[in-house]
Amino acid sequence: MTEQYLQMLGRELQIRNYSPRTRQAYLRCLREYFAYNKSAEVLDEENIKDFLQQKVHLKASSQTINLYLNAIKFFYREILKVSQTINLKFAKRSQKLPVLLTRREIEQILGNISNPKHRLMIALAYGAGLRVSEIVNLKIGDLDLMENTVHIKAAKGNKDRLTVFPEKLTPDFRQLFGARKQTVFLFASERGGKLTTRTAQKIFSTALHKAGIEKQATFHSLRHSFATHLLENGVDIRYVQELLGHKNIRTTQIYTHLTNPKLKNIKSPL
Repeated sequence: MTEQYLQMLGRELQIRNYSPRTRQAYLRCLREYFAYNKSAEVLDEENIKDFLQQKVHLKASSQTINLYLNAIKFFYREILKVSQTINLKFAKRSQKLPVLLTRREIEQILGNISNPKHRLMIALAYGAGLRVSEIVNLKIGDLDLMENTVHIKAAKGNKDRLTVFPEKLTPDFRQLFGARKQTVFLFASERGGKLTTRTAQKIFSTALHKAGIEKQATFHSLRHSFATHLLENGVDIRYVQELLGHKNIRTTQIYTHLTNPKLKNIKSPL
């Protein structure tokens, strides 16, 4: 019966145009929940609590706990059509500050990438504030070098947005990609297909190591740095929110904690 439920879930998520990544995550969460709760047809909040508590004991993050709870709520509400409300609150998410790279460190990273195409990929990810999934999905036609914009299609939440294209990179992009078809992936693999996110992350981590930077930075640190540096340059936070594609301004406001000049000017009494 559980496999039938999973098929129903997958079908419903696909009809509603959930992203493949979200569909896979929900299916994985529900498969684990069904393995734990053999009587999943009956909504029992205590069972759900016990299941989530087990995940907490296994050191699952608050974000992961909330993913499980979202999947379980979707199952009962949309698949079994249970009218009973699940009165469980989402786990409080930790407010860790993101790892940032200075402008100098980004220059060092770019200086340690010998492959011109790979260097442009990392430069564009920083200069336009892109996620790794967005950079590998870009096609040549998504760039408007006349208007200095990048059209991100079906990004997180299946939403399109426009962000800035760094004008400094225009000559290099014209030289490398000018004669290619608009429908070709911008940063294609050696075989001509889409570059994997893992490969893009490996390119970044290798350059980070070669640059001698010991911060626990990831590819996503480029996006964090883009946002922070824009705020430092005096760009209004609402524009930064739009460029990043954040639904809620509170998500963008975390970067204001990293750009407070008054805080940085305070000298320790030691």
